[in-house]
Amino acid sequence: MPAAQNAPQNPAPEPAGATGTAPALYAVPAPAPGPRVTIGVSLKMYFGHHETLNWARSIASLAARHPAVTGGTAELFVLPAFPALVPVTGILAGTEVRTGAQDLATDDSGPYTGEVSGAHLREIGARYAEVGHAERRRLFGEGDTVVAAKTAAALRNGLAPVLCVGELDQVAPAEAAARTVAEAERILATAAHEGPLAPVVLAYEPQWAIGAPRPASPGHIRTVCEALTAWLATQPALAGSRVIYGGSAGPGLLTELGTGVDGLFLGRFAHDPAAVGRILDETLEGALPCPTA
Repeated sequence: MPAAQNAPQNPAPEPAGATGTAPALYAVPAPAPGPRVTIGVSLKMYFGHHETLNWARSIASLAARHPAVTGGTAELFVLPAFPALVPVTGILAGTEVRTGAQDLATDDSGPYTGEVSGAHLREIGARYAEVGHAERRRLFGEGDTVVAAKTAAALRNGLAPVLCVGELDQVAPAEAAARTVAEAERILATAAHEGPLAPVVLAYEPQWAIGAPRPASPGHIRTVCEALTAWLATQPALAGSRVIYGGSAGPGLLTELGTGVDGLFLGRFAHDPAAVGRILDETLEGALPCPTA
């Protein structure tokens, strides 16, 4: 039976800052202090194996020389397909770029054919795990219970969850903010039943903007991300968390957003390493986020 089907049922909610009884196996380090921009890249299933490795080599070369990365202005992580995680981590060794997975199992071991556990990911060098993406929800039926269980699995194995949240349909910014904060609070409150919370990366991805020609408007993005940031500030257990925007994000957006977000979560617009370089350039041009905690 897949691990997702073995996820615990939703317990009664409690505050997202609550501490569960299950001990964490690893401590998840908070991002380094200071005005850093977080840039994440998910390659999804677009690249073949060798194409992924060649892309990673280009990113390693870029990161080794770009002052935003070497100087600590930007922190960069990439999420390749599972088979490429070990070689990509090796290629990026010696740079400041970290790797992670696009998914993980709810359990750490057991008879879950085809699943990959957080314990396994941590062992091979991953430091991030994406959970709750709209495509996982739509294509594989993952609801809040499963997303919360995967968030808890990431945390107890020392992986920073990249928790994707965002409204399904396009609504007014204030309504989108209310829905998205409620979603994050609901998922993290449930995850807290399985173990202590720690810093997370909240990726605001309005589902209607994923794969669209353009991202949501800067005003819309700022309204929602600022609401998420304000909510995180009320949660001591989540101190050090970040709020980044995904959903057709690409070069130029970070400059438009200014101080409204902590960074970007990139998809197809990062397939060209030169585009990643242009976004890193933007982090040096005054597009630095306000700290979330």
